[in-house]
Amino acid sequence: MNLEELLLKTKDQLKNELPFVLYRKPNAKTISGLFGRTSEMRYLKSFEESGFVFAPFSTQQEAIIFPFSEFDSESASIHSEVIVENGCVEGTQIKEEEKSRYIELIQKTVSNIQKSKTEKIVISRKEEVSLKSFDFKIIFERMLNNYKNALVYCWFHPKVGFWMGATPERLLEIEDNQFKTTALAGTQPFIDTLNVNWGVKEQQEQQIVTDYILNAINGQVDKIKTEGPYTVKAGGLLHLKTDIQGSLKEKGLLYLISKLHPTPAVCGMPKEEATNYILQKENYDRSFYTGFLGELNTKKLTSLFVNLRCMQIEKNTASIYIGGGITKDSIAENEWEETVKKASTMMSVL
Repeated sequence: MNLEELLLKTKDQLKNELPFVLYRKPNAKTISGLFGRTSEMRYLKSFEESGFVFAPFSTQQEAIIFPFSEFDSESASIHSEVIVENGCVEGTQIKEEEKSRYIELIQKTVSNIQKSKTEKIVISRKEEVSLKSFDFKIIFERMLNNYKNALVYCWFHPKVGFWMGATPERLLEIEDNQFKTTALAGTQPFIDTLNVNWGVKEQQEQQIVTDYILNAINGQVDKIKTEGPYTVKAGGLLHLKTDIQGSLKEKGLLYLISKLHPTPAVCGMPKEEATNYILQKENYDRSFYTGFLGELNTKKLTSLFVNLRCMQIEKNTASIYIGGGITKDSIAENEWEETVKKASTMMSVL
């Protein structure tokens, strides 16, 4: 099956309101697709199951799985870039009250961190964009072209809705007995070069994430190696990244995920205090934003990614989810501007 045929099959699924997922792993040349035969909802009961999993931010909500055994699978090779000229955006207008609300919340969060033992709290929001029309094919092809080093996906279930994203952050990968993950934090715009300077705030934020992961996998992973931090490009943004790998002692996937999700990069530190603060103060439901998704137990591989740089499509509106890590040194206006820049990552494909 070629790419055009795969996309047409996906359009038929959407028209018939049947679940599906299309995804391309970072730097891969193949797009994989899973296509449901019924609209039945399947929730993940055990990490021994095999399928494509889509999990929300809140661990109190259930993860959804598309079992490999119950879905038809197809794939297509990507031979060249597809140039898409016409966009779908009708317009977006940032409401001043939304800006004021977010800045006020950041200021309160900074004050809370300064008065408590909390090191970092990630505060997010969503920005709604009106679309002239919605053609997922256009958006998906743009994501494939623009975000080579990200997991690019579009996911649909009639009982949940339509999500798309291009996320550069790996939650974990386990193949045979080898474990890999990444610590990703810090953001600045890409301007012609990867040779940039990082501020103290961004360096500290990245180190918090790295230290947390190393502590979380301690005792479960042997021969741990780290590489970084180094600068990586994701669309029009730069981030600080550290690669972490080692040998898994046991197949304790449930334990590892419980320790790693949600990561400090999307939640904060300490995790419990940061999570509680987010659930109480953000005043909206993150849903699957900052959850995780990917292949679970396919052959000898589990490959899961944090759901960043994503949006939810409802009729002719795209809800873009964005956020930033807040520390005691954060400046509220700067944090607002960072979310605006992050929103532009998804805006560029609409």
